[in-house]
Amino acid sequence: MKKRRLLAMGLILAMTASVCACGSSGQSPDTETPEPAAETPAETEGEEAASEDPVETSQEPAAAEFDPDKDPSGIDWTQMREQYGAMPALEDGLVVGGLVKQLQNEFWKSLKTGYEECGVYLAEQAGVTLTVDVQGAQNESDEEGQLTTMNNMINKGYNGILFSPISDSNLTSAVDTCNGGETIAVNVNDGVAQNTDYFVGPNAYQNGVLAAEWIAEKLNHEGQVAVVIGKVSAYAARERTAGFVETMAEIAPDIEVVAQQSADWDRQAAKELAETWLTQYPDLDAVFSNNDDMALGVVEAVREYEKESGKHVYVVGVDGDSEAYESIRNGGQDATVDSFPYYVGMVAMEYMLRQLNGQEMPKVVWTPQALISSENIDSEASEVIGWTDAAFE
Repeated sequence: MKKRRLLAMGLILAMTASVCACGSSGQSPDTETPEPAAETPAETEGEEAASEDPVETSQEPAAAEFDPDKDPSGIDWTQMREQYGAMPALEDGLVVGGLVKQLQNEFWKSLKTGYEECGVYLAEQAGVTLTVDVQGAQNESDEEGQLTTMNNMINKGYNGILFSPISDSNLTSAVDTCNGGETIAVNVNDGVAQNTDYFVGPNAYQNGVLAAEWIAEKLNHEGQVAVVIGKVSAYAARERTAGFVETMAEIAPDIEVVAQQSADWDRQAAKELAETWLTQYPDLDAVFSNNDDMALGVVEAVREYEKESGKHVYVVGVDGDSEAYESIRNGGQDATVDSFPYYVGMVAMEYMLRQLNGQEMPKVVWTPQALISSENIDSEASEVIGWTDAAFE
């Protein structure tokens, strides 16, 4: 299925355009739960208190941290369609906002396109007008700017907002406003607001699982590996790392994870980290990176090392960046776990419109993902994930 061209220009789209096919070749870049609260230390008894009867205290148990990867209500996008059936009739004139981390990064651009093109397609099918306004912060450090943008969308009366927080907490107040008002807010992809009612995105833990399974097979279940972590405050970074390390321990106990360190999503920092590791661990066999941009930095260090040592070191990233695809084709990066941001956007918009038009959706819906290597890199993403367009009765 051919990827649809962008059907509308500008941030605000009046969606009355004609239908276009919903496909895309796999490509993307990415990638956040609050730090666990410190445990309250037990009180120590003083000498005088020792002779007194103990005082009973009643304390509410701490609320469980929301983890979309492990939420028991979670279903994947195919199950959503099986359980909830065809699209409901759409109300005319709805306005949906999309709030991403930034719009300079390929991942977020692809997510934006998915939002817009799904909206065009479904509005045309339903014969209604739908407005989609996708905005981003100036950069992935602009937490206040992103909050201001979301508050503006709320104040303008948007019916729904698909939001991807820069951190797990920077949009908390805006989400509270939505939860107590008329705007439906859906957390998309990563940066998990703990007060969110709904989440749509890839299972970040599974990203790590897929990478671990592939590397373990390539290494015949023995050797040494290292992990380049993204931003330590990022939910996706922590989950991807945990999925990789825990799966490796389970399926390949003879593979040792010799190092885990953050490069803060930065390519140059990842390169320098890999250079250090290759000196410290000359028997290193593979590096798993929490995203493709860092993986490409690792590739620069590793391929120089290979010229001197003759030893191949596997490099696997996450996101499915077009640059990562090109690197795989050219014998650089070995694999990427593609989260298909275009399809994340498509599923999230479908989920939002189901919600806005009367269907009570589950709290969590997982979107498609797959490991891409030289073996399947030339396959269409729609074929790899088995994509079909949403349909009305």
